[in-house]
Amino acid sequence: MVPPAQATPAERYGQLIRDALGAQPMRVAVVHPCSAEALQGALEAREEGLLEPLLVGPEARIRRVAEAAGLSLAGLQIESTEHSHAAAARAAELAVQGRVAALMKGSLHSDELLGAVVATGSGLRTERRISHVYAMAIPTYAKPLIITDAAINITPTLAHKRDICQNAIDLLHVMGVPRPHVAVLAAVETVNPAMPSTLDAAALTVMATRHQITGALVDGPLAFDNAISLQSASIKQIDSPVAGSADILLVPDLEAGNMLAKQLIYLSQAEAAGLVLGARVPVILTSRADSLRVRLASSALARLFASRSKVAAIGKEAV
Repeated sequence: MVPPAQATPAERYGQLIRDALGAQPMRVAVVHPCSAEALQGALEAREEGLLEPLLVGPEARIRRVAEAAGLSLAGLQIESTEHSHAAAARAAELAVQGRVAALMKGSLHSDELLGAVVATGSGLRTERRISHVYAMAIPTYAKPLIITDAAINITPTLAHKRDICQNAIDLLHVMGVPRPHVAVLAAVETVNPAMPSTLDAAALTVMATRHQITGALVDGPLAFDNAISLQSASIKQIDSPVAGSADILLVPDLEAGNMLAKQLIYLSQAEAAGLVLGARVPVILTSRADSLRVRLASSALARLFASRSKVAAIGKEAV
């Protein structure tokens, strides 16, 4: 369900969380939760009824951290491992075995966790490139906005961008947007051979018309102002089905995406739930700077994606 256009970030995320609570309970491996913040995030999501945490990491250390922070681990199962690397590998195994439906980053580096997810033989890799999405609620924009990829793929190739685009489209389908508008960003709205990002944008637009990207309207290159402002697009006489109404901003590279997302967060009071897609299970990536609402929204996104994508897969098998 898409919240009303004038909804505040709090209302939009509140609706997202309510939608997730209607899904089936989800078991999540919390990987190396050896900080008070990591433990508290998992416990808060459990208290809200969003997930059932399985703590994966050094048991003695986890218990020491919980005791020092005054957090109760009553009723929680701990899968003990020697260190963070082993915790990431074990969490991936649990996902392959079907014992958990998602992974949540604890107090280990993102690269360490995602390395276990995409490792050869892990069982979690798919034909897709994994990518990160920021699902943003912005007070000055009338609907949710996805920015991708701002955290994993540093200089994505055209093939990578195709996967990054499709991952984001699939997420918006789960969020109730049947045909998202994807703006492929560049610094300009015209194709310039001296700017590779504009060539990729044009290629992705054609790939969507040839059904190499499905389930969305894709157009580019579009500059940021044209993607989110219909007035700007009209002044520049840009004829585009996506201009002024973007649901997804596909950025040229990680640096551009990260700066754009952080500017919206810190200058426009936006809130950004984070999720990694493209593997067989979603991966919840949270930051110590995230608010409680953002942490809960990230868990809600993962729960919705895991439950609804599973239903969709069953439906396809039945055809």
